[in-house]
This record gives sequence, C-alpha cells and structure tokens, in this order.
Amino acid sequence: MAKRKRNPTPEWEFHQALTACSRENDLSGALALYRAAAAAGSSVRLTAHHFNTLLHICSNALGSPASAAPGCGGAVKDGGADEPSPSSVVATVQEAFRIFDHMVGSGIPPSESTITSMARIAAADKVEGGNRAFEVVREMGTRHGVTPRLRTYGPPLFAFCRTAEGAEKAYDVEQHMVSMGVSPEEPELAALLKVSVEAGREEKVYEYLHKLRRSVGCMSPSTAEIVKHWFESESTAVVGREVWDVSQVKNAALLNGGGWHGSGWLGKGKWRVQNSNVGPEGCCSGCGQQLACVDIDRTETEKFAGAVASLAMAREVKTNFSDFQLPAGEAVKNWLNNHAEYDVIVDGANVAYYHQNFADGGFSLSQVEAVIKELLESGRGKQPLVILHNKRIMGLMENDSNRQLLEEWKSQYSLYATPNGSNDDWYWLYASVKLKCLLVTNDEMRDHIFELLGRDFFPMWKERHQVCTS
Repeated sequence: MAKRKRNPTPEWEFHQALTACSRENDLSGALALYRAAAAAGSSVRLTAHHFNTLLHICSNALGSPASAAPGCGGAVKDGGADEPSPSSVVATVQEAFRIFDHMVGSGIPPSESTITSMARIAAADKVEGGNRAFEVVREMGTRHGVTPRLRTYGPPLFAFCRTAEGAEKAYDVEQHMVSMGVSPEEPELAALLKVSVEAGREEKVYEYLHKLRRSVGCMSPSTAEIVKHWFESESTAVVGREVWDVSQVKNAALLNGGGWHGSGWLGKGKWRVQNSNVGPEGCCSGCGQQLACVDIDRTETEKFAGAVASLAMAREVKTNFSDFQLPAGEAVKNWLNNHAEYDVIVDGANVAYYHQNFADGGFSLSQVEAVIKELLESGRGKQPLVILHNKRIMGLMENDSNRQLLEEWKSQYSLYATPNGSNDDWYWLYASVKLKCLLVTNDEMRDHIFELLGRDFFPMWKERHQVCTS
C-alpha cells in the first residue's frame, strides 16, 4: 500500500484513486473520477498516463472480444453471463471516444499503444466495430503521426473475420497492413483463412494456405483444424481445373523453389483427410510419399544474393569482393564465376574451432578435413568449397602436413582464401546463396551483420541451407 502524503495534492489523490480503479477493473468509479477531474473548475491536470489508464479500464470492461482471432486459439466471449449487454457496450465505446477526443484536444499526442486500445474498444461493438476500428488505424499516421504495429491491426481484422460477410473488408485490412510494411503472422493468417473458407472463396483459401506455408514453420492445432475443415468440405470437390500442362506445372514448381507450383487448384474430387506423422527422413506415414523441401524461389534468391552483395561491398574492400562475385554480365570474369560447380560451402574457421574450447584446444584443420572427406564420400557428386582467411592459411602453411593438405585443396579448387583485411563471413554467405548451396557451419548468424539482412528471406534460407557439424 502506498504511503499517504501529509498534504496530498489533487493530482496525487486522483492518481491513487484511478490506480485503485484500474486494479479492481472498476469502470463506473473510473468514469466518475474522470468526470470530476474534467469538470470546470477542477484543479486536476490530466496527463497522458491518466488518459491511457482510463482507456485501459474501458478496454478491460468490454473484454476486447475482437483482440483475439476467432477459432485461432484466442479467447472470445460469446454470450456468457459476464458479457456486457449491447447497450452497455455502445455506451462504454462512446465514453471511451469522448475521453480520447479530450486527450487529443488537450494537446497530448496518442501513442501506438493508445491507438491500439482505441481500436480494441471500437471493435467491441459487434455492429459497426470493425469499420470504426479500421478507421482509427487508417488515420493514426495522418492524424497523429503514429506508425501501426501488428497488434494494432488485430481488432479490425478479427472483427471482420467474425462472419463470412466481412471477408472483403478483412482483405482490405490485410492489404493496408502490407502497404505499411507489417506482415501478418499465424493468428492473422488463420483468421483470414477461416473467413475465406466460410465465404467459399477458394482462390483466397489457396492464397492463405501458401502464406501460412511460407511464414509458419509449424501450425498450431487450431489452425490445422481450419485447414482440415476446408479439405473435408463439399466445396473442395468441385473447385480446380481438370486439364493442365504438366510440364508447365513442373517448371513453375522449379522456379518457386521446388515442392509447390502456385498454379491454383488442380483436379476435382474429394480429398482424403487423415492425421499422420512425418518420419526423420521426411517421409509421410499416411501416404508413404517423400516430402519435398520447398526453397525460397529464384527471384527471392537473386534478391537475397543482391542484398548480401550490397552490404558486403559497403563494408569490404570493393575490389576484393568484386573479384569473388558472380558478375551480372558475361564481360566480367572472376573467381566464383569460373568455379561455380559447388553445391556445398564450408565455413572453414567455424568448423575448425568447433568444440575446441578446452585448455589445449585451437584451430583444428583435421576437423575441416574430416568434413571434406565426409562430403566427398557421401556421393553428392560435386566438390565442396572451403573458405578460409588468407592470414589463417599463411600460418597453417608453416606446418608441412598442413601445407600438403592445403596445396591439395587448392589444386582441386576446393579452397578459397579471403584477402587480408576482409571478413570471410561475407564470402561464405554470398557463395552459398548465389550458388544455391548447402552451407556447413555452426555459426548461429546472430551478429549485427546478419541482422542487417532482415527477417524476410534470411531465416527461411538458413532453415533450408544450413548444415551443422556434430
């Protein structure tokens, strides 16, 4: 309990009373305090904290039913005894907007958190809540100079996803999200998938299934139920083309990274739906088929390689890295272009130092040799490329046995020495991306240089291409 001041100011007493209302979710008490403080002649100066606390109490009183995705693991009230009546919801929403207008009119700029609270409050109205919540979000940039976050879009999106009739408006919310650089995650995609299923929009179902495939590593059970419901529905038996060009579909799958063609629904008839497990070798226990590894597509790969090259050129000696790169045109010839047959790149330093954190541990070339031997004997058909810093190689050359091994790798074009003063991380990363290779390294790639690559392509690329040693 807070120690009471001897001569409390009106602001202090108001703050203490409002905090108690927030702790006890006392909406009527909080509104009474607000009206008294906002009345003419009051000596209480309302601050941003006071306004935000009042809006938080309003939001809690409404239960924020649209802040969670229906059918996607969110808790949504539905006619329970504690659910506020429609009339009390409307009254609370109106009161909250009066408080918000008072806040803005007092010259207090709302934060993203404030706008998100207002969107949740607006969405509580099941009649016009979605429209009003979306209006609040759309205007937050132009009116208040505030940038929305993913949570800001939840209330209008989930409000529109309550019924099939709201599907088009839900798609509008997603389009606005993307235009603001905000990417939907599993709860949002699951809600959009669910409303698309209910609306019978097979083309949107197809779209959101692939968005889930791209962005969600493992679906939650509730999302899986939505997917299952779609494939068990009568609608799936009649959608899809009956005639298609097989070679065109195969080429499309190849361009899209393998495993999916992106050509829409192919074939008609009922789907067989069952639960199954996938074995350690990627084989489905239900149908016995080997699952395909879906890579990032060629366009994304080129874009990612370009991003790596641009960052490397900005931080490396340009002539050094240019000599290593694959050129854009045929006129320029360089090392990587002349030796582009690799399908495995080895981060030599990382492999050599793996598990060497003991008293006599150090750079172990024999560990790199063991990896090379394993790769050559695995029948992959193409030689690996070891990337090591030139300074490291020069030091290793002083040992006769090391020199013999390194000379052998050089003669087989299995070794590339990064120039003095360079960061070899850029070289092995660029080579593995550009040549679409596997990358052997235990590097978690969490350094700041990898953070610069963003989270659009990099995590997916790592998942598909990185191989760790053991």
